[in-house]
Amino acid sequence: MKIVMLERNNVGSDFEMPDFGRFGEVEIYGYCRPEQVAERIENADICILNKMPMNEQTMKDATKLKLLCVTATGMDNVDLEYCKSRGIAVRNVSGYSTETVVQHTFAMLLYLYEKLPFYDTYVKDGSYKDCATFTFFGFPFSDLSGKVWGIAGLGTIGHRVAEVAKAFGCEVIYYSTSGIERKEPYERADFDDFLKRCDIISVHAPLNDHTRGLFDYAAFEKMKKTAIFLNLGRGPIVVEADLARALKENQIAGAALDVLSAEPIKEENPLYEIREYKNLLITPHIAWASIEARKRLMEGVYANVEEFVNGLEGSVI
Repeated sequence: MKIVMLERNNVGSDFEMPDFGRFGEVEIYGYCRPEQVAERIENADICILNKMPMNEQTMKDATKLKLLCVTATGMDNVDLEYCKSRGIAVRNVSGYSTETVVQHTFAMLLYLYEKLPFYDTYVKDGSYKDCATFTFFGFPFSDLSGKVWGIAGLGTIGHRVAEVAKAFGCEVIYYSTSGIERKEPYERADFDDFLKRCDIISVHAPLNDHTRGLFDYAAFEKMKKTAIFLNLGRGPIVVEADLARALKENQIAGAALDVLSAEPIKEENPLYEIREYKNLLITPHIAWASIEARKRLMEGVYANVEEFVNGLEGSVI
C-alpha cells in the first residue's frame, strides 16, 4: 500500500509525525501546487492532504486511490460527489482544535478590548517614563462583565466560547446562521437585533450560502460604535472592503480576524491597506494551530488510516 502526503508543511514540522510507515510505503511532500497533484497521487492508495483540490481533474488517473484523509475539519476542496462515484472514502478530523480556537478568540478580543497595542507602544516609545502619574488613563477600556457577547454560529466552538464568555460575566446571545431551530441555553436573536445589541460579536460559522458575505457594510452600520468584531470562521463570511470602510469611518471600535478571503493575505486586500491601524488585528490563520492541536489532528488522521486499513484487511479475510 502506498500513502502519499501532499502538504506536510501545512501542519508544521515542529513535532513528530505518527508512523504511517507501518501501513506501507510513504511518500511525503512539504508543499504541493494544484498542478502537481495528479502526478504525485497517480499510484497512491491513500492520499493525505490539506488544501489541495481533489476532483475529477486531479484524481482521474489515480486508479488505485481508495482513501482521502483531510488534515482539517472542512472539506470544501474535495469533490465529495466525484469521490462517491469512484468509491473513494473521505475522512476528516473534527474537534482537535476546539480549545485552541477558543483560547485564540479571547486572546484577540482582550488584545483589542484592553487597548493593549496602545499601552504597549506608550511604554516602549518612552512616554511612560515621563508620565506624571503611576497610571496612564489615555486609552480607556471597560469590563467585559455585563457586556453582551454575540456568537454567530453556535456549534461546538461557539458553545465553548459562550461558556468562557459567561465565566467573564457576559450575557450571551446567538444568531443561527443555519436557521435551524434548536433548544439552546442562550437567547436566539434575529440578525438585526443581534447586530444592534452586541458589544462583542465572534463568528464561528462555516462558509455556505447562508453565511457568504453576511457581514457587509449594512451589518457594520447597525453595530454599536463601541463594538468589537471577531472572525474565526471563514474569510468570505466578511466583505473585507466593507469592514475596512467601517473601521476607517469608526463605525465599530475594532476588528480581529484569523481568516481572510484569500490566504496568505494579498496586497490588494483592502484590509492590507489599513494594516497599521491599532484597532485591527489580523493573525495568519493560526487559531487552530497550537502544537497540541496539530498533534491531535495528525493522531486523528492516523486513526482514520488505521481504521480504513483494518477494514480492508477484514474484508479480505
